[in-house]
Amino acid sequence: MKTKANYTMLFDFYELTMGNGYFQTPMKDKICYFDVFFRSVPDGGGFAIAAGLEQVVDYIENLRFDDEDIAYLRSKNIFEEAFLEYLRTFKFTGDLWAVPEGTPIFPGEPILTVRAKAIEAQFIETFILLTLNHQSLIATKTSRIVRAAKGRGVSEFGSRRAQGPDAAILGARASYLAGASGTACAMADQIYGSPATGTMAHSWVQMFPDEYTAFETYCKLYPRSATLLVDTYNVLRSGVPNAIKAFKTVLAPLGVENCAIRIDSGDLTYLSKKARKMLDDAGLTKCKIVASNSLDEYIIRDLIQQGAQIDAFGVGERLITSKSEPVFGGVYKLAAIEEDGVVIPKIKVSENPAKITTPHFKKVYRLFAPDTGKAFADYITVYDETVDGQPLELFDPQATWKAQTITDYVAVPLLVPVFEGGKRVYDVPTLEEARTYCAKQVDALWDEVKRFENPHNYYVDLSPKLWQIKQELLKEQGHK
Repeated sequence: MKTKANYTMLFDFYELTMGNGYFQTPMKDKICYFDVFFRSVPDGGGFAIAAGLEQVVDYIENLRFDDEDIAYLRSKNIFEEAFLEYLRTFKFTGDLWAVPEGTPIFPGEPILTVRAKAIEAQFIETFILLTLNHQSLIATKTSRIVRAAKGRGVSEFGSRRAQGPDAAILGARASYLAGASGTACAMADQIYGSPATGTMAHSWVQMFPDEYTAFETYCKLYPRSATLLVDTYNVLRSGVPNAIKAFKTVLAPLGVENCAIRIDSGDLTYLSKKARKMLDDAGLTKCKIVASNSLDEYIIRDLIQQGAQIDAFGVGERLITSKSEPVFGGVYKLAAIEEDGVVIPKIKVSENPAKITTPHFKKVYRLFAPDTGKAFADYITVYDETVDGQPLELFDPQATWKAQTITDYVAVPLLVPVFEGGKRVYDVPTLEEARTYCAKQVDALWDEVKRFENPHNYYVDLSPKLWQIKQELLKEQGHK
């Protein structure tokens, strides 16, 4: 039994059997290209948010097999000894490109591309997918919730309902990147700087002889950040009145006006309206109201539409698990190989048209309107094509008759170099920098793309050259 996990070994076992097979064939040093992309946006949304690249970078930089790993693999009795010896000095020597964290992304376009020897490219597949899939899922869900809150703070409260420790910590990280104001997870703050905040649970109130004493004590201990949980017994009959009494008794003499109550059950619209009036009548007009209790973007939207007097939201299980759609369908597919320095496109064909891949080593550009600064389409080209202001023919890859030629645009490459020859060439931004970048990039999308229901279909188009290559490969495989 291994005493300490080595994430190098976190791959599907077939990566090992294929690697061992490649090692014993001419495929050992074959250069290949793999793309990561996804097929649909969770919750029927208009876009997703890329997240998790920092962890991918750290993983690749620390790839290694230790003696315990080699011993375990030897015990399976299916791997060549020469292959096991190769693993002792294994490291990634390839190239990698990716979209920066916080970038809005769309189905079908590469969000990460690997160019490497076949064994190396296969070994890193599982970790890349699980990392990008998980964090992109949580970032995408958070973005929806934050937009629903319309400027009100959203804190991530879900650690205890997450699918394990890593999901809690990295989920909190992804949520902050996508716009959450903070998290309840202390470790996420300690490791990544996602601000951790917290006040009390119902047990705090229950521990004291009465509700007022619990509130008074807390205000004395934390006079500058007192948020009182008012629904342990009865929100309007005791919780809010006792909170008001504690605020006026303890905080008012100190000149402190920064305080809040939290409601965690009941009809949040009704209770927040009544509580707001009670607080205002008591002169506590600056006291905030925080709400929690199985919230998501739709409930938050409805609460605001109903006039709920809520200043901030705590969102737990439905954010940290993306309960409404808990799987981000990112895949890792071969797009090309190299023969004597020549890139040869490869395609995966399927009876399901959505699963047919786009071949070749590719570039991805985001096209912006110069007058508005808004993004209106993404444009995928073959790697040796240039987009430098010349007229572009845009057409729907599924309905080619829907075409137009554009001349007034700004094209920005989405994929940036991360590794070259196994060496990191990318300065990983801080989480705060990624968060700022994410907000700016989401703001550059049209509001129509941000609708929760029936969002505008943001176009991801292929260049005529790339589209033609895809059609030729399909024809070669007997598809017209």
